[in-house]
Amino acid sequence: MIYAKYVKRLLDILLSLSAIIVLSPLLLILYVLVKVKLGSPVLFKQERPGRNEEIFTLCKFRTMTDRRNANGELLPDEERLTKFGKLLRSTSLDELPELFNILKGDMSLIGPRPLLVRYLPWYTQEERHRHDMRPGLTGLAQVNGRNALGWEARFAYDLEYVRNCSFLMDVKVLGMTFGKVLKRSGTLSGAEQTVEDLDVCRSRQENA
Repeated sequence: MIYAKYVKRLLDILLSLSAIIVLSPLLLILYVLVKVKLGSPVLFKQERPGRNEEIFTLCKFRTMTDRRNANGELLPDEERLTKFGKLLRSTSLDELPELFNILKGDMSLIGPRPLLVRYLPWYTQEERHRHDMRPGLTGLAQVNGRNALGWEARFAYDLEYVRNCSFLMDVKVLGMTFGKVLKRSGTLSGAEQTVEDLDVCRSRQENA
């Protein structure tokens, strides 16, 4: 309890600030490359629910172009995702700007991934407890299956983390995350991507 309430936040500040300083040359290079290859704005910003469901703005490097059809409508995601964008995602380099979210206090290094705001009405009362802690850059669900998990399984991992958060668990999750990123066996944001969106899935279940 003491770790989750006090020590975890201190470690988030120290580690995110250290990472930003050490990785600043890489961040600058990526900023320039994204601007040249994908255009402006360089950062993809989107509102997400954080601790206690308070809304914050999550920042990532953009991975898609703004290509549009003859009617001015954006092309499908798969047509706007370039090879460079795929590289950013496969290496999780697009997630690096979230270090600033962590430093600011919107996020933590480890915790349930922040999902879409539109999902909020579709959580059960128990699942809402995933927001009792700051959302994470990576989390227990991300190192235990990511896209291979159904929503119920992902939320079960999120709730397990919230209930049993400890220093040793964070070290384990962080180590497993580095291993998966180095092997490119998934992306940090994998929990946000699913075959079926949560709202669509729950709506279909209600109408079944």
